[in-house]
Amino acid sequence: MDKHPGSSNSSSAAKAAIARFAPANRRRLSGASLRTFLVIANFWGLTEKQRRLILGNPARSTYRGWVKKAREHRDITLSVDVLMRISATFGIHIGLRTLFDDEQEGVAWLRQPHDARVFGGAAPIDLITGGTREMLMTVRRFIAAARGGLYMAPSSNERDWPPYDDSEIIFVDTEE
Repeated sequence: MDKHPGSSNSSSAAKAAIARFAPANRRRLSGASLRTFLVIANFWGLTEKQRRLILGNPARSTYRGWVKKAREHRDITLSVDVLMRISATFGIHIGLRTLFDDEQEGVAWLRQPHDARVFGGAAPIDLITGGTREMLMTVRRFIAAARGGLYMAPSSNERDWPPYDDSEIIFVDTEE
């Protein structure tokens, strides 16, 4: 009998985490992830230096080698850190597309100074391109919270929706 309840579950979770970060899995994800990152970076109008900062500031030659391999669909294996940074960028991009009716409004929001405490008056893009994963994640978390209704006013098409009233709420008994 196992001395620690739930240890088999934690053992399976540990095995899943190890498999997720295994080189073969990272290799499978790296090229497509980097190509998608480059599309977002182009859309946001980022310089090469800003792109490198988001990715953890690899040397210019390293970054250009990654880009060349990704564009040529050759094997590339990015580190867990770089893939996490790319994932955070994806989350920011998707969040902005959800929050704003027009994609360009989302880009404009990234570039404007923001008065939320976490931004300290800086533009979110300045935090994103600050070089630290923590600041990138801070913007990602802020946008995720905004998507959930915190921090930001709803987009214009959401303001046009009338609120629900009691007659629209339907309870269903699922035990029948």
